[in-house]
Amino acid sequence: MAAYLIRRLWQMIPTLLGVVLLVFFLFKYFGSDPAIILGGLNASPEQIESIREQLGLNKPVWEQLWIFIKQIVSFDWGKSWATNESVANLFATRLPATLTVTLPILILEVMLAIPFALAVATVRGSLTDRTVSISLLVYVILAQYLFAFRLGWFPVQGWTDSLATNLATYVPLPVFLALLVGVAPQTRLYRTFFLDELGQDYVRTARAKGMTEKTVLFRHVLRNAMIPILTNIALLLPGIFVGSFLIEVFFSIPGLGRELLLAVNRGDYPVIQAFAIYLAALTMTVNLVVDLLYKLVDPRVVLK
Repeated sequence: MAAYLIRRLWQMIPTLLGVVLLVFFLFKYFGSDPAIILGGLNASPEQIESIREQLGLNKPVWEQLWIFIKQIVSFDWGKSWATNESVANLFATRLPATLTVTLPILILEVMLAIPFALAVATVRGSLTDRTVSISLLVYVILAQYLFAFRLGWFPVQGWTDSLATNLATYVPLPVFLALLVGVAPQTRLYRTFFLDELGQDYVRTARAKGMTEKTVLFRHVLRNAMIPILTNIALLLPGIFVGSFLIEVFFSIPGLGRELLLAVNRGDYPVIQAFAIYLAALTMTVNLVVDLLYKLVDPRVVLK
């Protein structure tokens, strides 16, 4: 296990380096000129050149790349070009709001989808089997109108410094909407995993030995289906993280998602680059953790 962990961590280095090079050269050669963006339409050539000098954009490419790598290693991304706020401080202050929304969505979606899928798999052909998913944007608009404007059960927008207040007042409606959209497709996916296991010989053998249906489902079927479920959760986490951005914008939640969209609109490259690198690192870390969980779920798995 230790040797596998060390080897995987070592393999992550060239992968992350490839992401760093891709992000750097995409912004360097395919993005708009930051000096022109910051200078505005009325900036003179002298002002634009002065901005390039301040940002270090007139230095050789290899020197700019080295500065970029040092920023990543030191977690010091400099300051936002648009707000002059430290990028590190921006992430530190916006991340709690994003996690307050995304963690309940992830936990509840998994906790609800697995038992729902197990139940649906045992009653194949039910009405739930034909559930149709609707766009999250449609749910957001309808829910804000019905539950906020008409019924007044939830505030449309808002956020405070109190975690308890946020969880009790501002988070329930966005989380409910995300679950309304996400649980159905996840349930259908997990259902296929359970149906595959229910068709295996060991299930028939367990039933022939007189085991109860509850024992067969939870001790055998659920455990053997956990590996593809864990794989899907690994793919799901970055998607939930990015998908929460739409929720943050519509509900005015001061998280990373809203900040990233503002950075894109303002051409704030340091913020966008930092987010791209952090998201890549998060994805690789989640994949590593899930690989280790395979061994915990099924001791027969050999980590190579």
